[in-house]
Amino acid sequence: MQGVSVQNTSFTIFNLNGFQDLGEWRPFLFIPYFLMFLLSITSNSVLIYLIISQTTLHSPMCILICLMAVVDLCLPIVFVPNMLLSFLFNWNEISLVGCLIQMFCIHYFGTYQSTLLVWMALDRFFAICKPLYYHKYMEIHNFLKFTIFPVIRNGLLIILMVSRVGKLSFCKTNEIDHCFCEHMALVQLACGDISINNMLGLLSAFLIITADFLFIAISYLVILTSVLKSGKSHLKAINTCVTHIIVMTVTITFALIAFMSYRVRNNFSPNSRVFLSTMYLLFPSCCFNPIIYGVRTKEIREQFLKFIKQMKVLPK
Repeated sequence: MQGVSVQNTSFTIFNLNGFQDLGEWRPFLFIPYFLMFLLSITSNSVLIYLIISQTTLHSPMCILICLMAVVDLCLPIVFVPNMLLSFLFNWNEISLVGCLIQMFCIHYFGTYQSTLLVWMALDRFFAICKPLYYHKYMEIHNFLKFTIFPVIRNGLLIILMVSRVGKLSFCKTNEIDHCFCEHMALVQLACGDISINNMLGLLSAFLIITADFLFIAISYLVILTSVLKSGKSHLKAINTCVTHIIVMTVTITFALIAFMSYRVRNNFSPNSRVFLSTMYLLFPSCCFNPIIYGVRTKEIREQFLKFIKQMKVLPK
C-alpha cells in the first residue's frame, strides 16, 4: 500500500536548482546576471520612450523596433528576478502553476523575438524591392494581414505545448536542474510517456524559430539579389540584412543547442545547458537588440543624442 501511494503522488512544488554544482560560488552569479538585467531594463525602456515620444520615429520600422524593445523588456522580467533571489538567498521553490505560467511567458515572448525579425524583413523587402508599394502594404491595417498568421501560430503552439505539460504527473523528483521553468527541464521529471511532449517541444522550435530564420534568410537573399541586379549602391540595405542575419544566427544557435541538449546524449554538463538557456533569452535583450536596432539606427541615434543634450541643459 505504501508503494502505491508513493507512486501515485505527483509533485506540485518544485525547486529550481540551476548552477548548484558551483556550491559556494553560486551567489556570485548574481553580479553578472544583475548587470545584464539592469542593462536590459534601462536600454529597452529608453528605446521605448524615445520612439513613443518622438513623432519623427513613428515609421513602420521604428514601431517594429519599439515592439522588439517591449518584448526584450518583458522577457527578462518573467524569470530574472526569481533567478537573482535564488542566487542570493537560495529561494528556489516554485509551484507547478507558477512554473507553467513562467514557462508560457518565457516561450511566448521568446518566440516573438524571431517573429518580429520576420516583420522587419518584410518592411525591408517592400522598402527596397517594392518601393512604390511600400506605403500601401506597410499601412497599419494592411500590415496587420501579415501578422495574423505568426500571432496565431505562436499562440497555439505554445498553449498546446504548455497545456500538455500540465497534464503530466511528476513522481520522479521535484528538483528542476535549471534556473527557470524551461519546457524539457520540467518534462523530464514526469513519470510515464513524454514522447508527445518531446515532439511538441521540437515542433514549436522548428515551426517558429527555424521557420522564421528560413523566411528571413530567403527574404534578405531576394533583397541582396535585387540590389546587386539593379547596380545601385545600397550599403545601408546590405548592412541591415547582414546585421539581422547575424543576430538571428546567434540567437537560434544558442536556442537550438539548448533545446537539443536534452534530447541528444552528449557531454553537455548541466551548468553549460543552463548557461546557454539563460544566454539565448537574456543576451539578445540586453546587448544585441538595443545596440543593433537602437544605436545603429540613424534616426533613433540622432533622437537619442538630442535627448541627451536636452537633459544636460535642464536647470538643476
